[in-house]
Amino acid sequence: MKQKHVEKLLRGGGNTVSMKVIAEVCLHCGERLYSEDVVRSFAEMRSKLKRQEFSHFKTLGQSFTVDESWPNKAIHPTG
Repeated sequence: MKQKHVEKLLRGGGNTVSMKVIAEVCLHCGERLYSEDVVRSFAEMRSKLKRQEFSHFKTLGQSFTVDESWPNKAIHPTG
């Protein structure tokens, strides 16, 4: 195991937040282990995302999904 800065994506209520956190990472398989404090923060952030409480979050752009009118049927709409 080695301590590293990793990127973590959290989703809640159709919203997503990206952040960098410290995790213990297995050098063999890549599994990540987070401290209890970090895991509690994840739960708090997911809750805020679900309630659309965006204080302490910075807008980075827009996210999109493919709708039913997409012409290539190999791509399945998510909505």
